[in-house]
Amino acid sequence: MHPIEDEARASAIAWLRAVTHDGAIEVSRDQLTEFTFQGHRLPLIDCGRGIRKPQGWHAALSITTAVPKSGRARPYEDDEGPDGLHRYKLRRDSRGSAENRALDAAHHDQVPLIWFYGVAPALFQAIFPVYLIAKEPELDQFVLALTEGQRHAGSPGSAVEAGLRRYLIGQTRQRLHQPLFASRVMIAYETHCAVCKLAQRPLLDAAHIIPDSLPGGDPVLANGLALCKIHHAAYDADVLGIRPDCVVEISDRLLRQQDGPMLRHGLQEHHGRRLMFLPRRIAERPDPARLEQRYTQFREVS
Repeated sequence: MHPIEDEARASAIAWLRAVTHDGAIEVSRDQLTEFTFQGHRLPLIDCGRGIRKPQGWHAALSITTAVPKSGRARPYEDDEGPDGLHRYKLRRDSRGSAENRALDAAHHDQVPLIWFYGVAPALFQAIFPVYLIAKEPELDQFVLALTEGQRHAGSPGSAVEAGLRRYLIGQTRQRLHQPLFASRVMIAYETHCAVCKLAQRPLLDAAHIIPDSLPGGDPVLANGLALCKIHHAAYDADVLGIRPDCVVEISDRLLRQQDGPMLRHGLQEHHGRRLMFLPRRIAERPDPARLEQRYTQFREVS
């Protein structure tokens, strides 16, 4: 037992829940170096190292998957296995033995880890808690569980029953892919609502143009829009549509209603206007074909 480590770990996770709105908002490297425990600074991430083991600790505190530098691949290619569970690579250099032993200890003791997944230079999606549930020494990697369901789903491996595999993949999508999608959308839109330009991160969502339950609903920038919560809800309800030329339309039935300033200024006045904010890079803007498909649905029900 390591009670001080356990207390510090729990305190770090509680602090992250508050700072990231329970993992919904990105966190910077500078923020991660500001955490304190019992009056002492305890950085949650190491500079230049993917495995954070504070001095004197038995087990690791956090793991990091860094965003690759422009034009380069990630130094360690963490990825999903055929069973739908994610893998995390060990350090392969001679200086990484202490960090690798700290992962072995985290695996043996089943302590919760924090996973920082890079979405931009010095900016991370925090995923927590995660657990190391198996080691694959022949591949120099651990198997990660991102949810309690994954943690208790049975022995990892390639021979996974189809229904269980779909469940595990669904859990990975919910805890990893969707938060990463949201972060990348917010970065591309510079934390602005595409419709009204609101720039309050807690009030913004990453909306899918094509829902993720349908073909083409991939968690990629081409299928994303940054929308404030009212415009996201209106888009999902098909009372707000966006044409392929990025012009907003409001449904006829809503245009005919009178219901105070929120309806008038928040929705009706955007009818016929172009989106007020789009990513600077053309490659990060919404896919016109996906907008067309979704707009067709809007016209059918509006």
